[in-house]
Amino acid sequence: MAHNYSACRVAVLGASGFAGGELLRILARHPGMELVAAGASSKVGMPVRSLYPWISFEGSFVAAEDALAASPDLLFASLPHTQSMELLGAWDGGYAVDLGGDFRLRDPGVYREWFGAEHSHPDALSGWVYGLTEWRRPEIAAAARVANPGCYPTATILALAPLLAAGAVAAEGIHIDAQSGVSGAGRATGEGFDFVSVNENLRPYAVTGHKHIAEMEQELSAAAGSPVRVSFVPHLVPVTRGLLATCSAPLTGVASTEELLEIFHHRYKEEPFVRVMGAGELPATKGVTGTNVAEVTVRADARTGRAIAFCAIDNLGKGAAGQAVQNANLMLGFDEATALDTAGLAP
Repeated sequence: MAHNYSACRVAVLGASGFAGGELLRILARHPGMELVAAGASSKVGMPVRSLYPWISFEGSFVAAEDALAASPDLLFASLPHTQSMELLGAWDGGYAVDLGGDFRLRDPGVYREWFGAEHSHPDALSGWVYGLTEWRRPEIAAAARVANPGCYPTATILALAPLLAAGAVAAEGIHIDAQSGVSGAGRATGEGFDFVSVNENLRPYAVTGHKHIAEMEQELSAAAGSPVRVSFVPHLVPVTRGLLATCSAPLTGVASTEELLEIFHHRYKEEPFVRVMGAGELPATKGVTGTNVAEVTVRADARTGRAIAFCAIDNLGKGAAGQAVQNANLMLGFDEATALDTAGLAP
């Protein structure tokens, strides 16, 4: 059961990365959370303020083991795949939100298939709740362990799950075309992500085997009540942050745009961070930059008999750190919107 802390002690692992830095930015204005440790294996001993001059935290980056030794009430982990399961699989501390992919999949066999490695703590998977807040709110509120979704699955599921749950689109023949800003690749990415490579350039990658497909299909199948298969092509675009998913799915019958939009309005009418756009509007990344908001809408394409659903998010906000704090707020009994922005940074 979640508890309400007056001053929740928080540690962040992977604090020198882009998502980790965004977590520190949000936590700096959270009235109920106090940073007690910032873990970054590549910057141990460096003052945190030398990387983030605006932060009031006076400590230095520490190794992950030292961050855990600080006995935080809440741990955020923003680490590469396989590292989280080694550190958190047997951790018996307080609450944890993992921004990596190690605890998102229920089936260790599926993890092996998509990540190319055996899960080191398969028995722990059942103790983690998938953290797409709008679709798992009761489970998250009662959880001690939450696996934060990937950025692409967040946008894709928010766009497609209402239509699948209502039976408006088929579970086969779904295609997802999505574009993400360069920060989605992380800070330590290497060749191909320097300014010269990404500026004035647009390219697809991982066109048939992106790891996020597994969690998309897992969660969309849960929404549909039957197995869902998708094709997914991600693209890297020359912007710092922002993600736009365009999802095309066969309609199961004749439906108008207005009827499909009503499904969205009904499903998301109480959601503080989902903005359903009308028939004359389309999502854009600029409207959600720096926020925890998802802009969604849908169109019926009568000529092809398909629904085209859209979702725009900030890949570091709703796609990572913002959603992690949203989940933590629920787990700890804070108001869900605490410290999270809804107004985009424009221009």
